[in-house]
Amino acid sequence: MADQKRLAYSIIQFLHTQLQNGSMSPDAQESLEVAIQCLETAFGVSMEDQSLAVSQTLPEIFEAVAGKELEHSRTNSEPVTPSEDDVAEAERLKTEGNDQMKAENFEAAVSFYGKAIELNPANAVYFCNRAAAYSKLGNYAGAVRDCERAIGIDPNYSKCCFSLALSSLNKHTEAVVYYKKALELDPDNETYKSNLKIAEQKMKETPSPTGGPGGFDLAGLLNNPGFMSMASNLMNNPQVQQLMSGMISGGHNAMGAAGSSPSTNDLASLIQA
Repeated sequence: MADQKRLAYSIIQFLHTQLQNGSMSPDAQESLEVAIQCLETAFGVSMEDQSLAVSQTLPEIFEAVAGKELEHSRTNSEPVTPSEDDVAEAERLKTEGNDQMKAENFEAAVSFYGKAIELNPANAVYFCNRAAAYSKLGNYAGAVRDCERAIGIDPNYSKCCFSLALSSLNKHTEAVVYYKKALELDPDNETYKSNLKIAEQKMKETPSPTGGPGGFDLAGLLNNPGFMSMASNLMNNPQVQQLMSGMISGGHNAMGAAGSSPSTNDLASLIQA
């Protein structure tokens, strides 16, 4: 049943994306809204339940499967060359995708670039552009996949690695990897060299996931309203007050004698309380 819910979630996610594109008639949009409500009721799922999300969207999964089937069917056949009309239409769709990127309609951009790829899958630019759109949506797995496909078509197309590195600026370790890859393809590019140094420096400066010195982010905790509320409730607990009083008293006595800290048993009791 869990897999069924995840599948239903992916379908609902796809339908929501179609609604957001705004390319459907009012009647079609109403039909999709009804379909979404029916699926949510039938399977007991909601778009708010992110635990049901999978790493790839439904169109991405379909494209991957369809691509493998198409590749298999062409294994023993001659490569298909797109017609002049298909090439022209693919360029038009790419331009539409670029316009959507400028308007920050990244999901629509992905759709346009995908249609361009269907018409002319031998153009590395389309894959790289879609990788940039995926990165804007936070879909780094999709961006990596499209960059790899673009480089497979044109190994010298280092711009694709560069765009992926930019998409990972908040993930400095990944950015360093892709800047290095870009430099392998274009070793004389001064921009890549400069940005690689910046990414490496940021990677060194980025604190560990657990926070500051010793892995404890005190400033972050003190600025967290939820933590401060919990601390306030905790300090008003009579049992905790009694334990704290005992620890402080014990700490003073110990410091007067040997400069030691409260006992481990006191700390364990406090944590349990």
